[in-house]
Amino acid sequence: MSGKRELVAGLYREVARRGLIAGSSGNVSARSGKGMMITPTGAHGDQIDAGHVVPVTLDGAWTGRRLPSSEWRMHAEIYRAYPRATVIVHTHSDAATALACLGRPLPAFHYDIAQFGGDDVKVAPYALFGSAELARHAVTALQGRTACLLANHGAICYAADEDAALLAAVRLEMMARQYLLALAAGGPTILDADAMVDVRARYASYGQRGGKT
Repeated sequence: MSGKRELVAGLYREVARRGLIAGSSGNVSARSGKGMMITPTGAHGDQIDAGHVVPVTLDGAWTGRRLPSSEWRMHAEIYRAYPRATVIVHTHSDAATALACLGRPLPAFHYDIAQFGGDDVKVAPYALFGSAELARHAVTALQGRTACLLANHGAICYAADEDAALLAAVRLEMMARQYLLALAAGGPTILDADAMVDVRARYASYGQRGGKT
């Protein structure tokens, strides 16, 4: 259990160091048994340590002196809906949040969108932060994907481990920024569905296999 606490605290510090959150915006969790470990409400990335992390069941029962993040429901519902979700990162990063506030999904302007599982990154409709409604919207927007934007709010992504979750959050912010730059320059060409099928097939055999380069 202490390992999961340190994982969550360390990841939250790194997310803050990367500039993906400011102050207490955003939160991080890791699946733990039948529940999760999550950053506490009001946590700052430059101050958190393992002792601040809160154990919470997926029904919201928590232990310790600190309250869990106000977004625990969103994390819990993602863990319920997606067994592959092991670590979740929720950010208010600049470009992803700007795109979310425009209500614009992130389309296949670049083939690397396929890394999130689909042909786009969808926008979950607006709902009050911390609400069960927002949690439901996020789960729906994540169908077939590992990341989504949250309208007038921010972004959330999940992965199988902390390194992959951090990379997903960094990549989502980078691609949102690139898309906004392309829009400002006149608008990008969007890859069609056939092109994205080819991308997914290529990714199936991409990278190192069996220790060979």
